Amino acid sequence: MQSEDITDSETGSLSKVPAITLTFWLIKILATTVGETGGDTFSMTLKLGYFESSLIFLAFFVVALIAQLLSKKCRPVFYWAVVVATTTVGTTTSDFLDRTVGLGYVKSSGMLLCAVFAVLVAWRYSTGSIAAGHITSRKNEMFYWVTILFSNTLGTALGDFVATSTGIGFERGALVFSGLIACVAAAHYFTKLPDALLFWVAYVLTRPLGATLGDTLTKSHSEGGLALGRITSSLTIAAAMIIVITLTSRHRERVRTA
Repeated sequence: MQSEDITDSETGSLSKVPAITLTFWLIKILATTVGETGGDTFSMTLKLGYFESSLIFLAFFVVALIAQLLSKKCRPVFYWAVVVATTTVGTTTSDFLDRTVGLGYVKSSGMLLCAVFAVLVAWRYSTGSIAAGHITSRKNEMFYWVTILFSNTLGTALGDFVATSTGIGFERGALVFSGLIACVAAAHYFTKLPDALLFWVAYVLTRPLGATLGDTLTKSHSEGGLALGRITSSLTIAAAMIIVITLTSRHRERVRTA
């Protein structure tokens, strides 16, 4: 896949993240959904367990992150591989904390929310900004990925809490998070709230949206799902994600060439 050469206006350096567009958010939702179905495939369908699955996906995350860090520019295949890795390891780690350790959705969500907030504060204090649109330095990139790892883990617990603990179900849970994301989009266009803050709020919310969508597809009919199967759903969503990334990259390459 082609790289996305996005230049930072202040430093002149190439940004290591894709442009924040509608397509970006579409791919992010697909990535979070496949993270949910993929994580459940390993831990539940293949019966590897939450802890063992977390170790497997953590190794995947480390390998993908190294490739992303070594790249000199934004390469979609590396970037989105790391995002998928954070969603899968976030799924199994959250389930491990909630169900195996026994923290429950409320405690784990509170702990992870504090972790996300702490990383953002440290990032802001260390670099002076938490803007995610142009990542050009190694320090900013490390803070960026740590924030994403915690936020995707938080999103899993939050999605399970809203869909299961409140009793509204997976489909209505997906509608709740879709509505919240729409509110964030409205705040972007009609308020003066900082874009960096709104980005991270939206980034967190797309994870429970993907979690509830994934569970809607794969859970049994008795649990309120469509019972489509985790492996089939994971492969289908991954294929759709690859197609969108490829088409987007080719379009940008044609525009750049023209």
